[in-house]
Amino acid sequence: MSIISKYFNTLKYLKPRQWTSRFVFKFIHPAPDLSSAPPLNPGLHAETPFPAYYTSYLKKNVFSFLHDKRKAGPGLWNDSSAGKLWLYNLHYFDYLRQNNITEQEAHRLISSWIKENPPAYGNGWEPYPLSLRIVNWIKYHICSGKLTADAMQSLAVQTRYLSKRIEYHLMANHLLANAKALVFAGMFFRGQEAEAWLNKGIGIYKEQLPEQILKDGFHFELSPMYHSIILEDLLDVFNICRLIDLKDYIKRMLECLNVVTAPDGSLFLFNDAANSIALSPGKLVKYAASLGIKQEYPYGKRTGSSDLPFSGYARLSSGNWTAMCDGGRIGPDYQPGHAHADTLSFELWHEKQPLIVDSGTALYIAGKIRKAQRSTAGHNTVTVDGRNSSQVWSAHRVAERAGITARSFGGDMFSAAHDGYGKIIHLRHWHISPAGMEITDRIYANDRQGTVLKKRPQKKHEICSYLHFAPGIKCHITGLSSAELLCGNKKFIINFSENMKADIIGGCRSREFGLIEKTAVLRLSATDVLPLKIKVEIHKL
Repeated sequence: MSIISKYFNTLKYLKPRQWTSRFVFKFIHPAPDLSSAPPLNPGLHAETPFPAYYTSYLKKNVFSFLHDKRKAGPGLWNDSSAGKLWLYNLHYFDYLRQNNITEQEAHRLISSWIKENPPAYGNGWEPYPLSLRIVNWIKYHICSGKLTADAMQSLAVQTRYLSKRIEYHLMANHLLANAKALVFAGMFFRGQEAEAWLNKGIGIYKEQLPEQILKDGFHFELSPMYHSIILEDLLDVFNICRLIDLKDYIKRMLECLNVVTAPDGSLFLFNDAANSIALSPGKLVKYAASLGIKQEYPYGKRTGSSDLPFSGYARLSSGNWTAMCDGGRIGPDYQPGHAHADTLSFELWHEKQPLIVDSGTALYIAGKIRKAQRSTAGHNTVTVDGRNSSQVWSAHRVAERAGITARSFGGDMFSAAHDGYGKIIHLRHWHISPAGMEITDRIYANDRQGTVLKKRPQKKHEICSYLHFAPGIKCHITGLSSAELLCGNKKFIINFSENMKADIIGGCRSREFGLIEKTAVLRLSATDVLPLKIKVEIHKL
C-alpha cells in the first residue's frame, strides 16, 4: 500500500467538522483569559461521595503510572523522557482521589503545577488532561479539602482556555471528557460565564450521547476500558447535576458492562483496553447503586449467553466455560484511533481462569510493541498472506477496514464474517457447550458481486490461525492434530484440523498499561488453494 493510498484511506472518513477543527488547532492559538474567577456556587454538593481511585502517588514525591515509578522534581511536569501518556497521567491529578493523600500534600502538588505550568504552556494545557484535571480539582474541593484562592483562579483560567479548545478534531471520548469538565466548572462557579460553560457542556452531551452510546449500551469506540471511563463520567455528572437526563444511558451502559466483564471481575481486553485505568466494574456498579441506579442482573451473577448486536460482540456461556467474541466493526469510521485489527477474535475462560486471551495494550507509542498488539496476528483470529484484516498503522491510525458481511447469534452459538482481505472472506463459527468450545473457520474467495468461487487453483494462500494463551499456561503439541495445555493442576486438550501445521511461538499480554508478560501462542498454518476449512476444539481433560 502506497503512502498516498494509506493517507487517503485514513482521512476520507473524517467529518467536515474534524477538518475545520484540525485547521483551528494548528493555526489558531487563543490567548489565555487571566481575569478574576467567577464567584463559587455555595449550593454545589455531591449526592454521594466520589469513589476513591488507584494509588499512584507513593509519598516522598514519587509517582507510579503505567508500572513506571518516577520521583518528582523541577521540570518533571514536562519531562519528555517520561513519555507522553505517563505525563498525561501526572497532569490528570487522579491522585487527589486517593484515600491517603493529605491536604498539605494536595496543596503542595497543586501549587507546584500552577508554578511550573503557566497558561497555555506544556502537556497539561492540552484539552484532554486539562479536562480531567478540572474535574479532579473540583472533586477534591467538594469532598476532600478546599482549594486555595490561587487554585480557584487557575481553575477558572483553565476552564476558559478549554472552552476555546474543544476537541472537535478528535471527537469520540475526548469530546465527552471536554463536556464533563465544562459541566463541572459550570456547576462549581456561578454567574453568566459559568452558565455559558454549563450550557456548552450539556449541549455537547445532548448532541453526542445518542450517537456514542449504542442501543445495546456499549460505547461506540468498542473498548471496554473507555466504556468504563465514560460510564464513570456519566455517573459523576449525574451525582452533581440533574439538568440532563442521563439515567437511561447509565442503565444501558451498566447492563453492557456486565456482559463485557470477565469471570474474575476484570475487563475483556479488546480495542485498547487495560485494567487499573478506569474504575473496576465492581466499583462502578457500587457507585451507581449509591446513586439509586441498579442493573437488572446483580454484578457477577450473569449466567447464560448475551448478544450485543449494535456493537457486534457476543458473550457465550455454558457450564464452566465463558467466551467473549468480536463480530463487529472496529469502531466509528471517523475515529478508529483505539481500534485493533482483531475482527473475529475472542477470549476464552474456564471458571475464573483465562485460557485464550487478548494481547491487550501495553502503550500508545508507535513502535514494535504497539504494532504487534494491534495486528491481526496479535489476536485470536486468522491472517491471510500475513496481512492485517484492517490496515492499522502508526499508534492510532487505520486505513482500509474490515467490514462485517454476515452475523448470527443463537444462544450457544455465534457466527460472523468479514471482508478485510478484499476478495477473500473469513467466516467464523463459535459453538459452546458444557464440554468446551468449538471454532470453525472457512476462508473462501469472493468476487465483487458476492458470488462464491469454489476454487482458484492458480493461486495458493498462506492461512494462519492464532491462539494466544494466558501468561503461565504451557502448551505442548502432542500429535499431528492435537496440543495439550497445562494450567496449574488442570489440563486442557486442543484438537485441530489435520491439514494445519502447528507450532508454538512467543507472544505477550498486557492486562495493564506498562505491564508486558510473556505468553505462548499456538499457530496453525497452511498454504493451499481456497476454500479452506479450519476446525479447533478445546476441552478440559
